[in-house]
Amino acid sequence: MAGSTPASPSADPSQGAGPAPRRSLGAEAWRRFKRHRLAFAGALILGFFMLAVGIGPFFWRIPINEIDFGASLSGPSWEHPLGTDDLGQDLLARMLYGGRISIAVGLAAMLIAVVVGIVIGAIAGMSRGSVDAALMWLTDLFLSLPQLPLLLLIIYLFRDTLKEWVGVEAGVFILVVAVIGGFRWMPVARLVRAQFLSLREKEFVEAARALGASPTRQVVRHILPNSLGPVIVAGTVDVAAAIIAESTLSFLGLGFPPDIPTWGRILYDAKDHLDIAPHWAIIPGMAIFLVVLSINYIGDGLRDALDPRKVM
Repeated sequence: MAGSTPASPSADPSQGAGPAPRRSLGAEAWRRFKRHRLAFAGALILGFFMLAVGIGPFFWRIPINEIDFGASLSGPSWEHPLGTDDLGQDLLARMLYGGRISIAVGLAAMLIAVVVGIVIGAIAGMSRGSVDAALMWLTDLFLSLPQLPLLLLIIYLFRDTLKEWVGVEAGVFILVVAVIGGFRWMPVARLVRAQFLSLREKEFVEAARALGASPTRQVVRHILPNSLGPVIVAGTVDVAAAIIAESTLSFLGLGFPPDIPTWGRILYDAKDHLDIAPHWAIIPGMAIFLVVLSINYIGDGLRDALDPRKVM
């Protein structure tokens, strides 16, 4: 039409502003984990405890074995924020020191259990016939053993020998970690075997096999990375179980000696004074409870975050 001006070009609505940028797998897993409120709260609580036991002793410099009979069994105060035990030893200093050992035992035992479980599960999952059957028979054998009596027996028989070789604290630490980790690998092995049996038949593994990839390369580059999600979740459960096992051993008097105050040992020492100094038992008991509960919630969050089929 005369006198009309051409319409200004406008953007085609169907084209939009372009595709939204895709998140990386790590960013997507972190987004899902943050949306799991209990898991995120558990991570904050666990981070608080790890930060406290990591740097707390550098600020709270009261010796863990300093005796003050005048302040024995006193409740929380400005001088002793968590109170004292029957010898007047500061519970805050002992909790900070013992937390390092308890959490370190859990992490170290978890690493042993995960590594052993991955190796045995991977060999069983990639093998057929007698090798797979033998490894699963070994796994079932260890699962059927009464773990707590065997833990007590092994530690009772060998702790004095290790004390002579590497010292008291290092010897007990090595023995406790080795024994606990040695009895926690079986669930990981069964989980890894199941993952390998499923993944080895997938198309991307068959394509790698057709291109001439060796069995080792198939495992390291293709199968194992796709199996780590459930293994990480199982590892968090092992940390919690190892902390409880160490606390149980110390509570029964077969863990660390009295001058090495793990949380379980502090709880053991407090059992005869529950009526007059309940704080002595409540404080380490609550610490163990909160750390183990936090780790379990973190495991739940990781399970959801690492599951690509789950929509959050």
